[in-house]
Amino acid sequence: MIPLMSETQNPLRLRKRHGSGVRKDVTPADGRKLVQAQSVRNAIVAGLIAIIIFSLFWIALTELTNRVFPWLTVVLGFLLGHGVRLAGRGTDWRFPVIAAVLAIAGALAANIILAASVTADGFGMGTLQILQSVTSMTWPVFFDEVLTVADGFFAVVAAGVAAFYSQRRLTRMEYLALRLWQEEQSDE
Repeated sequence: MIPLMSETQNPLRLRKRHGSGVRKDVTPADGRKLVQAQSVRNAIVAGLIAIIIFSLFWIALTELTNRVFPWLTVVLGFLLGHGVRLAGRGTDWRFPVIAAVLAIAGALAANIILAASVTADGFGMGTLQILQSVTSMTWPVFFDEVLTVADGFFAVVAAGVAAFYSQRRLTRMEYLALRLWQEEQSDE
């Protein structure tokens, strides 16, 4: 049932579905709570867990299809960004940087683990056995033959995606509280 219009409302305007427009009481203390809720440690741990889960998923998909999909590192960036956002609850510049660095490191680590898995399958060995037998002479071959420019490109794209999705989404009141807290800090 649609409520009747009051005399002050314009009958040609649509009914408002948002708040009354009255400003809620927001203090710098609310902004301080947002800043204190941040956790760099939780963001890094969530990012490392996302890298491990993604690596296992990528290996399973490669084994299932007998194809390597280098663009899947962009999915890693998406997962990292969301993991860092949910676990870190960050509102400043550190969290996009953490997500981007973890995305590039994770893309490299996932490529190494994937190459070890494919090599292990070819030799009839385990992936961990291949990773344990890596020497200083193995790395140049890996970077020459396995890692391509496309892998680097997708790692950079994944870093951008991770950085984009890593910051906490704030409501208007949370953003206002954070700005009030920052202004209070700059005045001191």
